[in-house]
Amino acid sequence: MRWLRRSFAARLTLAFVLVGMVGAGLATLLVNVAFEGRFGVYLEQQQSQREGQLVATLAASHVRSGGWVPDDLEAAVHPLLMEGAELALHDPDGALVWHSDEHPMAEMHPHPGSPPLGDPRTLAVQVDGEPVGVVETRLPQPGLLPVDAAFRTEVNRLLLLGGAAAAVVALVLGVVLARRTTGRARRLTSAARSLASGDRSSRVPDLGHDELGEVGLAFNRMANAVESQDRLRRGFAADVAHELRTPLAILQGRLESIQDGLVSPDAQEIDSLHGETLRLSRLVADLETLARADAAAFTLAREHVDLAVLVGDVAAEHRAGLEDRAVTLRVTTDPLTAEADATRVRQILDNLLSNAAKFTPDGGRVHIRLRRDGDHAVIDVADSGPGVAEDKRERIFDRFYRGDGARASGSGIGLTVVRDLVEAHGGTVSMGDSPDGGAQVIVRLPLSADASNAAGSDAGDGRGDGRPDVGEPHRGHTPPSRDLHEADRG
Repeated sequence: MRWLRRSFAARLTLAFVLVGMVGAGLATLLVNVAFEGRFGVYLEQQQSQREGQLVATLAASHVRSGGWVPDDLEAAVHPLLMEGAELALHDPDGALVWHSDEHPMAEMHPHPGSPPLGDPRTLAVQVDGEPVGVVETRLPQPGLLPVDAAFRTEVNRLLLLGGAAAAVVALVLGVVLARRTTGRARRLTSAARSLASGDRSSRVPDLGHDELGEVGLAFNRMANAVESQDRLRRGFAADVAHELRTPLAILQGRLESIQDGLVSPDAQEIDSLHGETLRLSRLVADLETLARADAAAFTLAREHVDLAVLVGDVAAEHRAGLEDRAVTLRVTTDPLTAEADATRVRQILDNLLSNAAKFTPDGGRVHIRLRRDGDHAVIDVADSGPGVAEDKRERIFDRFYRGDGARASGSGIGLTVVRDLVEAHGGTVSMGDSPDGGAQVIVRLPLSADASNAAGSDAGDGRGDGRPDVGEPHRGHTPPSRDLHEADRG
């Protein structure tokens, strides 16, 4: 029985056969019950007809003989006597006229195999409406005559043959349907095994429009996603290796130059080496952020954060690098406070501005705006870059996805980090069209319940909090490294 437990096709075939046999058996039983009922009514009608024929035969004998003549009576009822019937004829006064036991061959009747007799019946015999006698008879029981028994046997045999034929048909159909169904399942299994063994091009053909067909479509979609992720992951690995190799090569080369005495370890050289280490730290931090997001290990240190101050600080860090490329940075903020993790929000802003800077051409414009919308703070960063096509916006926040037109190759995780951090705060992030013709990333973060969160001035003028539209870094802030954080548009 192990083969039956391990073979779905065998179990499915057996199920078809059992269903067919049960169905055929039920049908045979119901037909037999219905037949017996109708046949019983038919036999009762036949018995009544036989009694009527007996009375008519006796009346005809009386008319033919001008009275009751035993020899004529014996000849008239001889077929009934051959079946084993018992007859006793009386005149209207009750005197016995004739009895079947007086038949010369009575001891030979009934013949072997005759059915048992039924209950006695008393029937009146009339001629032209006048009673001429009374016959007491016991006829063979209906349904037990040889012809009736043969008919019933033939019907039962046909029912059994029909049931057997139905079982055979169920077996054939079960095998065919099971092989057809499990054949599609086998193709799906083969494709799944190929995919698991590394063949990312493995797909299943159209399996139809039923449940298995839906499974096949779902498998193909999964395989497409796996293939796409593998392709992106390979590209990501190559990009990360490149991103790590460049600053490491610079660090190694400059440190070896210092060791060889070719370069003096002055403050400028140390600042340059420090910038390269910051670049490495940012990339590693983004990778760590993604890993923690996958492990649901975000531990936000929520506090009251002045978002306007935070936006101004991050903008100041990026301003010098943008000014070197003649990119205008405009900052518009409302005074808003949110319960958030200041470090994580700073990371969100840093990635958004780095992403905008990378896609903004020299001489372009970047606008970061902070405003209130109901119980949410809205941060949007718009640029005058090439923008993002609508058919790519759904994928722009996917990890490893990189848009076209970046100023430098990136890891493809910058906006993914933004999405994960925003969702960890209970917010949302989306992308649209910038008024300057480029892309606009819109972040919505829940505000705190602090009553100081009053609606600011008109978000468009950028003057409500006294912060400049285009200004210098905050006093006392250390200028950032010229090497902008590598975030990607997608």
